[in-house]
Amino acid sequence: MTKIEGEGKRIRLYIGESDTWHGKPLYQAIVERVREEGLAGATVIRGIEGFGADSHLHTSRILRLSEDLPVVVEIVDTPERIDRVVPMLDEMVAEGLLTVDRVEIVSYRSSAD
Repeated sequence: MTKIEGEGKRIRLYIGESDTWHGKPLYQAIVERVREEGLAGATVIRGIEGFGADSHLHTSRILRLSEDLPVVVEIVDTPERIDRVVPMLDEMVAEGLLTVDRVEIVSYRSSAD
């Protein structure tokens, strides 16, 4: 059983749904990469509206249907594991925002091992 508690770090990647990495959706490539690297987990959240550095509005509103909705990928793990993958993820994101912040992990339990 795997348990993680205490000080951790969280990566948040703000990217577009249509962004790609080597022919596949970027968010999918990110999740696959951090899984290969043995991180605790990753979650992809699809936004309904947002804009980035170019100020172009991406929205799911019916009158302004966008095929490039905002996507947030969140990854939480130990500081050491997060620090190890940040350079890899930074290389993968051509356009977007990558943030890292400290978090307090109250509980993470996995029966896998």
